[in-house]
Amino acid sequence: MELIRFRTLDSVGVFLCFLWLLSKVLSEQEVENLSGLSANPDKDIFVVRENGTTCLMAEFAVRFLVPYDVLALNGIDLITEQATLALPRGAEIEGKCGNTDAELYVSWMNNAYTFRIYFSKEKRTVGSDGKEKETEIWKINKVQLVYDTSESSHFINAYNPTSRASLLWSAGKRTASTHRLSALVTPAGRSYVCTAQQTLTLLSSDHQKGITISMSDIQIQPFDIKSDFVFSEPYKCMTDQREQLEETLPLVLGLILGLIIVITVTIYHFHLKLTAPQSQLPRDRSLYKNM
Repeated sequence: MELIRFRTLDSVGVFLCFLWLLSKVLSEQEVENLSGLSANPDKDIFVVRENGTTCLMAEFAVRFLVPYDVLALNGIDLITEQATLALPRGAEIEGKCGNTDAELYVSWMNNAYTFRIYFSKEKRTVGSDGKEKETEIWKINKVQLVYDTSESSHFINAYNPTSRASLLWSAGKRTASTHRLSALVTPAGRSYVCTAQQTLTLLSSDHQKGITISMSDIQIQPFDIKSDFVFSEPYKCMTDQREQLEETLPLVLGLILGLIIVITVTIYHFHLKLTAPQSQLPRDRSLYKNM
């Protein structure tokens, strides 16, 4: 009897272990770099999937302008040069999806460079017509760039003083981060779309140098994706809305002006008809002989 009980317990344990392993496999995240599908060679496409469903999508073209130190010709003074970086098509990505937090990491050149974007979703109270209304939004709350100035293909003749710390950490390794960022604020359940260039400034650990990140042709959604590989309803950035208004405004004004001209000409035409002198026939029929 005891032997049968132990065997039953063993079977239950094996079954529970199998379920645990199965849940781990199913909950694993998949990351895909689909940049090769873009017709724009500067545009990158990244997808993070969880449990077989897309949970984060990001498309953008990005450039990094990174200042770094170079020894002057006298071998004493330092001068500042600038390196221009871009994401290669074969970059490796990692992602994290959550209910209120999400992350996207893009690394290339054997982790010499890592671009990190942190997303958050929160509730905000906004006022409208004297009434307060709670709404949910998502945004980028932090951006980081890890780079290595000892990587000579971009940082030519960079000055990297050696130290004890460099024995464990590359002398050229730097981390640049934003401070209290609130960018790409978008209503929850929608994707952020912006063709115009968006610029962020990061402060580097290398003497607080300012690094410029320029992003354009953007479409991003880190939460609430309803269909696999499909962005939700787009939310256009203010710059695109303004440019679209500037493009359509002359056309609208032209149509209004044309309509005003047509109405004016029509009114003038009827006015001439109404005020034109009309010939009257004489009442005395004897006058017809002289006509």
